Amino acid sequence: MQYLLLVYTDPDLLGALPDGQFDTMMKGCLEKADDLQRAGTLKSFAQLEDAQTARSVRIRNGKTRVSDGPFAETKELLGGFNLIEADSIEDAIAMAADLPWAATGCIEVRPLRDIGLVRKRVGA
Repeated sequence: MQYLLLVYTDPDLLGALPDGQFDTMMKGCLEKADDLQRAGTLKSFAQLEDAQTARSVRIRNGKTRVSDGPFAETKELLGGFNLIEADSIEDAIAMAADLPWAATGCIEVRPLRDIGLVRKRVGA
């Protein structure tokens, strides 16, 4: 089964890291990602640009409104994702706990829905 590991980071905690620590964490993370991709466990991953570059789009009453930023009611902002293959939610959680970003934010583990079943159900 596939799981999405959503990586949320706390800018205050990241900013408090000692000089060079972020780069050390990032290097280790990328090396681990390379190993997991070679093993076929990590399907895809990406890091997002700063939250200040984001735009949020909402349509209400037929009108489109675009606003700056994600405007999340939280200190932690979505920083990236990892799409993985795991045998169980427990295995996916273990992989999430192995990411260094769990110490500077939060890793949300979410199963992917089988779109094939959805298509069949809705007749698409």
